[in-house]
Amino acid sequence: MLFINSFLFCGTICLIAQIILDNTKLTPGHITSLFVVIGAFLDSFSLYDLIIKYVGGGALVPITSFGHSLVHGALAKTNGYGLMGIFMGMFDLTASGITAAIIFSFIFSLIFKPKN
Repeated sequence: MLFINSFLFCGTICLIAQIILDNTKLTPGHITSLFVVIGAFLDSFSLYDLIIKYVGGGALVPITSFGHSLVHGALAKTNGYGLMGIFMGMFDLTASGITAAIIFSFIFSLIFKPKN
């Protein structure tokens, strides 16, 4: 049942994004940013953790989980380090994903040439 819930959650996120893309003038960048903010908002009220318990790993796949990781890390480090912990926690949980995106983007930019 967990696999079905994961599939349905990710599919619903994609469906909502496609409906927004088709019916508004928002670009994919706007929609991505919107979903990151929604994930951060849900985590600030501990709602995203409930979604993860019900859906499992499927809640960690869509872009909403990036907002969840940012806020979750910031709140975790704030208890121990105060104001500086906000910045430490944000980069603590998301550093590997950001680093991988930068490295792979650099490698692919060396290999492939963009079309004009």
